[in-house]
Amino acid sequence: MAIPKSSPWRAPLLLVVLMLGCGSAAGCGDAPQSGSTPTPATLLLDFQPNMVHSGTFLAVRRGYDRAAGVRLQVQIPSSSTDAVKLLRAGRARFAYVDIHDLAIADARGAGLVGVMALVQRPLAAVLAQPDVRRPRDLAGRRAGVTGLPSDLAVLRSVVQGDGGDPAEVRTVTIGFQAVPALLARRVDAATGFWNAEGVTLARRRPGTREFRVDDFGAPAYPELVLAATRETIRRDPALVQSTVRALRRGYTAAVAAPGAAVDALVQAAPGTDRATAAAEFAAVRRALIPPGGRFGALRPALLRRWAAWEQRFGIVRRTPDVGAVFDTRFANAP
Repeated sequence: MAIPKSSPWRAPLLLVVLMLGCGSAAGCGDAPQSGSTPTPATLLLDFQPNMVHSGTFLAVRRGYDRAAGVRLQVQIPSSSTDAVKLLRAGRARFAYVDIHDLAIADARGAGLVGVMALVQRPLAAVLAQPDVRRPRDLAGRRAGVTGLPSDLAVLRSVVQGDGGDPAEVRTVTIGFQAVPALLARRVDAATGFWNAEGVTLARRRPGTREFRVDDFGAPAYPELVLAATRETIRRDPALVQSTVRALRRGYTAAVAAPGAAVDALVQAAPGTDRATAAAEFAAVRRALIPPGGRFGALRPALLRRWAAWEQRFGIVRRTPDVGAVFDTRFANAP
């Protein structure tokens, strides 16, 4: 699942570049070292701007990227599948990629590698009507899915993790309409994201149930990761490290100052509702940095458990080789 596949914000967008120059505005970060020229690099979002991206915008707004030696040019794709396509085509140096899409891309020989975690736990959940007290209660009831393999895997994992039989759940393809489908009571449950659709539903229908996949047997895998091609990593590891450092600084600042994080998103995405953005950041904030940890860390032991789960629930046929799919040296560097 790639944010926000079933979000109420989902709508076609033109490919645009957000060059959030800081200039002399207050709140900007450090300038690059004298005599150095930051290396330009495109960073493709997984989809429309939302609070998961706030630290990215804050890093650019405050000049943390230029201080690290890179000038990030943030791009918004027209669909959630653009990240893999544009990385492979060399039209972006970096992209935020759903971890399931990364596994599928690896199985197809795309040569993409995850170098940093954007969040430290899954954002996927099964969202349900208030009268669905637990996942196994969905037996004989309708659950909406987009039709993507990751959605079906999440639904099966959650129901099975509660001791239910996923085969007894009646699945119906609803596309990316989880919120309207639930509000209209066309379905009893739907796959979605607790940091986006979950927040919207809680505000519009108090009592809506939220069954997070890692509370029902899935490992705490990072839903979104920063990815680059294996060729970029080989040719320019310094650029990869600079990008990771800049983003780490931006997200650390966002976690410390939620108001600044909301400001950064609202500036980058005019029309964003500030109250909704603040509620979404409050929901996702703890998922950005683990207790006692650092932003972006990749944990090999956890990723191996994710790889086994990925194959077990049918997202890929073979268990991903974590050592090939991820390069942990950048995110885990001091």
